[in-house]
Amino acid sequence: MNLTVVIPALDAAATIGETLETICGLADVIVVDGGSRDGTKDIAVRHGARVIGSKRGRGCQLAAGAAAAAGEWLLFLHADTRLEAGWGAVVADFMENPRNKTCAATFRFKLDDNCWQARSLQRLVGWRARVLGLPYGDQGLLIHRDFYATIGGYPDWPLMEDVELVRKIGRNRLITLPASAVTSAARWRKEGWFTRSLRNGLCLSLFYIGVSPRLIARIYG
Repeated sequence: MNLTVVIPALDAAATIGETLETICGLADVIVVDGGSRDGTKDIAVRHGARVIGSKRGRGCQLAAGAAAAAGEWLLFLHADTRLEAGWGAVVADFMENPRNKTCAATFRFKLDDNCWQARSLQRLVGWRARVLGLPYGDQGLLIHRDFYATIGGYPDWPLMEDVELVRKIGRNRLITLPASAVTSAARWRKEGWFTRSLRNGLCLSLFYIGVSPRLIARIYG
């Protein structure tokens, strides 16, 4: 596939190996490291990914990866998110349709936990993506590099960069692929399902009323 997967990472040694196992060998992979102090970079290299450095900040790291990518298509993916088996065929089908060069696609949101809180959150995220056209970065984003450039790419923001880009794409040009991106639920288990979800919702609300993403990032922690 003429595809480059871009993964921003920072101290992601606990999850990035499993993420890379699902994609390395099927696509060109760039891990954009923001200054990890654990084994993130070594793990990425062992899996065959190309590692480049960037200043810390997810928006900046994503933009740096896109600039270094060789593929005609770009797939942005978080370091704690793995793609389900069969994702390659689904992505290939999307890329083969010429009309999709001015659209973008995301995966269905899924957590690696089957508790009722996880299932409820998955339904809520599905509704948000379907009705509001607001998938987050943990659903991945597949986009043609020319369309990505046309809409200005990711802003150099530490947070909300994913929301800003999908707003530029527009709900009518966003497609949900029939495959899941499985994200680690460790953060929800650690911080509390309700607490983390409430904080995420607060950050989104603050963004929509005009609060600076850098200030939101300090609130988010």
